[in-house]
Amino acid sequence: MQVDKIRGPQTDQLIDAILALKDKEEAYRFFDDLCTISEIQSLSQRLEVAHMLRMKKTYEKIKNETGASTATISRVRRCLNYGNDAYDEMLGRLYPDEKPFQLPKD
Repeated sequence: MQVDKIRGPQTDQLIDAILALKDKEEAYRFFDDLCTISEIQSLSQRLEVAHMLRMKKTYEKIKNETGASTATISRVRRCLNYGNDAYDEMLGRLYPDEKPFQLPKD
């Protein structure tokens, strides 16, 4: 797992800080101080790409609606298919009534 490559005291501190955020407004202020606008937009874009892939949207539709490159879309798809299932877990919490598109069973 790639996550093992980033584990350490500094990353633990970052994760603990994120987990300690009390509300959305505090999170906005924290990320505004921590990241550049571009970094925040990239993270937000990747989450939306994952959401759209989960709903079986086409690469073309995702590219047009998010502005993400096909390389970014492919990277996110690889994480959805072979990653730690974190995207799917978080999107399931954000959209509990939304069922990912599934092909009908024969």
